[in-house]
Order: sequence, then structure tokens, then C-alpha cells
Amino acid sequence: MKTRRGQRHRRAGGAVAALAAASLTLGLFGCSDGGDRPEPTRPPASAQQRTSFFTGLPAEPAPVLAVKIDNVRPARPHTGLDAADLVYVEQVESGLSRILAVFSSRLPPQVGPVRSARESDLELLRQFGRPALAYSGAQSALGPLIDAAPVVALPHGRAPDAYVRGSDRPAPHNLYLLPGKLLAAARGVSDASDIGLRFGAAPADGRPTAEQTVRYPSARYAFTWSAAQKRWLVAMDGTAARTTDGKRLAPATVVVQYTEVRPSKFRDRGGSVSPYTETVGSGRALVLRDGRAFDARWERESAAGDTVFTTTAGERLNFARGQVWILLTAR
Repeated sequence: MKTRRGQRHRRAGGAVAALAAASLTLGLFGCSDGGDRPEPTRPPASAQQRTSFFTGLPAEPAPVLAVKIDNVRPARPHTGLDAADLVYVEQVESGLSRILAVFSSRLPPQVGPVRSARESDLELLRQFGRPALAYSGAQSALGPLIDAAPVVALPHGRAPDAYVRGSDRPAPHNLYLLPGKLLAAARGVSDASDIGLRFGAAPADGRPTAEQTVRYPSARYAFTWSAAQKRWLVAMDGTAARTTDGKRLAPATVVVQYTEVRPSKFRDRGGSVSPYTETVGSGRALVLRDGRAFDARWERESAAGDTVFTTTAGERLNFARGQVWILLTAR
């Protein structure tokens, strides 16, 4: 299935400029792989789009902010995670998991706790154009890769005014992001654009499913369907997942994306090898929506390309409107 990431417009967050219908400047804020060749563009969908590409709900065009969030037991409950459009779950060292939350439609006052970035994040984020990336730091050898990636990287050390330390838990689980301040310091951040997700009516098939458990080597997620809320209630390691203000984490759609998880060349401070999660390629997936489970396929042809989810018959698979969780798990 062809994707056309190169046709997507790259523009910084802010007001949408008036564009002539017959012509368009090529390469505005282009993010090619280090070359000078501009990317072809089309009139930004956000000029007319008032529906989020990430949730299918009403939303104004806004910059994309990705935040790396801690997810060990001492880091819970999380702050601001319920406001994310997309929540990616990734495997990290020792079989634990970490979250990469993507915000655009809504910005909460605080998000966290914030932790360090991983190599896998850079490939995953390529589909968003040039997003802002908030994180606490990274392994020193990873620094050049982050600097070369098409992201606006603003870790704690580069934007100290956009982070605060909480007093409710010990370091390193107490670093929180002030999203508004970070985006005010960022330049050239892409607005939300089409990354391949589709929203609408569910396919006709699917299995009635009340609960689905997703396991990592040292972490476990359970999603229980709430007919009353029309959402999947999240539990982490056997405990109901709530935010610091008591809200239950409850996405409308949950995707289990099976992919290759292999060792990377990087290690954490303790010497453990960091896993690398492949997000380019194809494979099977399980999509949960409306109390049903749908067998699916995913495909992403290149790092700059969309991630497309289809039914087993090859049709685009619509997600339910609302927050989407995507759990990247080993095949």
C-alpha cells in the first residue's frame, strides 16, 4: 500500500498562511535526511481541517509535542496523560515499558514524569514531520543521532524553564514538563498532519471482547471495555491506571502492533542493552474498539511514511474517535 509522506506539508505551528490554489512553495520547513533537496508539498490540510488527524475529534491546527514518560511503579500515577492524542507504549531495558505521548489537540498544564529518550523514538517520530520532543536526557552516544533527527529536541538541559521538579516523589521520577513553556521556546515545529489513521464506523466483523491483556517481559497492561463510558479502562501491572487528579485512563481505541524488538547498540547507565523497536515494515495487529477485537495488518513503507492499518481483507480499518493507545510489542 503506497504512502505519500513526501507530499505532506511541513509548516511551523502558528497561523496558517493564505496559499494560492495553483501554486505552492516547495520544501517549507522541509525535513529530508540531511540533503538540500526540498520536499514536494501540497496545500496544508490544516488550512481546512478542523478535525484531529490523531483522534478524529474536533480540533484546531496545532503543533505536535512528543513527551517521553516514565512508567515504572514509582512514576505512577501520571500527570496529563489523559490529554494526549496518542499514547505509544515501548519496551525498554530489563523488559520494562516506557510511554511516548503525543499531544496536539490539547495541552495540559503539566505532563510527566519525564524520562530519557531512546533510539526507537527517532524513527517512530519521523511520521509526524518535525515535532517537538521533550525528554529528561539520553545516553551520551545517542546525542548526535537526536541532533541529526528531524525533531525539535528540547530536553531538560536545553529548556530548563519548561521543566519543574515535584516534591511528591523522589528523583528521577519527579521531573514534569510545562508544555506551554516548551512550545513557546520551540521553533519550526510541525503542526499535526495525516499519519495514516482513519476514524469512522467499525468494520462489520470483529469478536466481542470484554478484556485484553498485553504483556511485556516485565510489564503488563489490561484493557477492560466499559459500555457506559464507551472506552477501554486501563490497568498497569494489575492496578487501575489513573492520573494524579483521579481521572481513569480510558482510550477509545487500543492497538496492539506486533513488530520486531531487537537489541540496539546502546546501553543504559546500568549497562543493560536498550531494545530497538522497529516501526518501519509490516505485520499483524489487533485493534480494540467498541467492545470488539479486530484482526488487522499494519504497514509503514519508510521512516517518512504513514502507518496504515487495514483489515484482513485489505480495507482501511477505522478507529473509534478519541484517544488512541498503540502498544508496540514483540512478534
